[in-house]
Amino acid sequence: MEKPRQSFAGLWNISFGFFGIQIGFALQNANMSRIFQSLGTRLDDLPALWVAAPLTGLLVQPIIGHLSDKTWLGRLGRRRPYFLGGAILAALALLLMPESPALWFAAGLLWVLDASLNISMEPFRAFVGDMLRKDQHSAGYAVQTAFIGMGAVLGSIFPWALEHLGVSNAAVARGVPDTVRYAFWFGGAALFCSVLWTVLTTREYSPAEMTAFDGPSTVDGAAVTLLAARHPAAGLPWIVAGALVVLAVARFALEKEVYLLGGLLIAYGLAQAVAILRARAGRASMLGHIVGDFAGMPVLMKRLAVAQFFSWSALFIMWINTTPIVAGAFYGSPDPKSAGYQEGASWVDVLFATYNGAAAVAALTLLPLLSARLGKARTHIFGLLCGAAGYASFFLVRDPAWLIASEVGIGIAWASILAMPYAILASSLPQAKLGIYMGLFNVFVVVPQLLVATVMGSIMNRFFPGEPIWTMAFASGTLLLAAVAMLRVAALSRE
Repeated sequence: MEKPRQSFAGLWNISFGFFGIQIGFALQNANMSRIFQSLGTRLDDLPALWVAAPLTGLLVQPIIGHLSDKTWLGRLGRRRPYFLGGAILAALALLLMPESPALWFAAGLLWVLDASLNISMEPFRAFVGDMLRKDQHSAGYAVQTAFIGMGAVLGSIFPWALEHLGVSNAAVARGVPDTVRYAFWFGGAALFCSVLWTVLTTREYSPAEMTAFDGPSTVDGAAVTLLAARHPAAGLPWIVAGALVVLAVARFALEKEVYLLGGLLIAYGLAQAVAILRARAGRASMLGHIVGDFAGMPVLMKRLAVAQFFSWSALFIMWINTTPIVAGAFYGSPDPKSAGYQEGASWVDVLFATYNGAAAVAALTLLPLLSARLGKARTHIFGLLCGAAGYASFFLVRDPAWLIASEVGIGIAWASILAMPYAILASSLPQAKLGIYMGLFNVFVVVPQLLVATVMGSIMNRFFPGEPIWTMAFASGTLLLAAVAMLRVAALSRE
């Protein structure tokens, strides 16, 4: 049997919840550095505070992906329980964030907010594959990307719009401006309502219907079987690598956040050893399934993962550093308490709205046209090159108004990063494991963010102290590397 073809209204309902989720992400990305600095954080400490975002994604997404593959709650379905639960928690975190009385409180809420957003977001990727036939995957992810762009535009522009409506944008002692406060409150309500729309207007296919569409699953035990054939010492190289990273922190006087990277490598090595021992003893577990599926990823997915790794390194560099770059290099006001800094930070809201708006337009117009003519992989290469040019142009522009043009190039790359890899993957992965594979693929979204959060501070302090604009050179370079990696995907996928 073939899944019914979805109308545009069906595509709309399937992805509308992502509109609200992205409002939450946009408010977080554009304003958390501002909130942290308003509460007294030094520029050098920003990456350490931002580490919450990728770390929660690294832990949450594979677990939620695995659980959602195994869930069926009758009328509530497979993926929708996670949409709704995550939305409730994220909305509460957005409501509380601008009222943070101290830095530790804001940092803790960032962990809650990002974990909750990931709980809602991760199943949405698999949801498109669940609900659509293969010839609609590109259209489904394009509509999802358009909602991501529109949600991000609204979330990014809202503080700036409030200022122009007369709401105070002045920083208060140990607190944030009213523009940020009201924007976060609006974001919480919008997130919950949009996710609720998708929950109420969609009906997921039951396990019996999915079996009729895709046939019986033949991959459920493959992960554990793969692990059982391995030696427990297979985790040792990861443990050794982590130990070397820990030793390097002291030897080369690296930032203390790099300890986290070493700890994660050691933890994965230990988890792999435990999972192998349990598999060899015939005891399957969630850990075994996740570790086994990670080790047994299809070749196409592995090649796409390399491109994804470099792509998201660039994005995280931008999210952390754009506010201090624009405020310091273009407005001459690095002091978070100055009026110039607040003006620059508000302009960053406009810039972020621009790249997200460009992404929404590109997702529905440019990318489908190029994909039909060039294929998905080559279209993605084009998008990545546009982003690399956008980051590089920060060194050529002097007037902050011209950064709008830079953000258009970045927006095309953002649209492609959100749509093309998932469209390539969805048609090639087994349906029974779509949730876990999408969760594992997002490991290559969050691991580069962890590297940026832990290593970039050491690099900048060593070579470019007090000059955050040089992070844009790193961002441009990593997108070029991503484009090179996509050449190997194009050779394999013929997409």
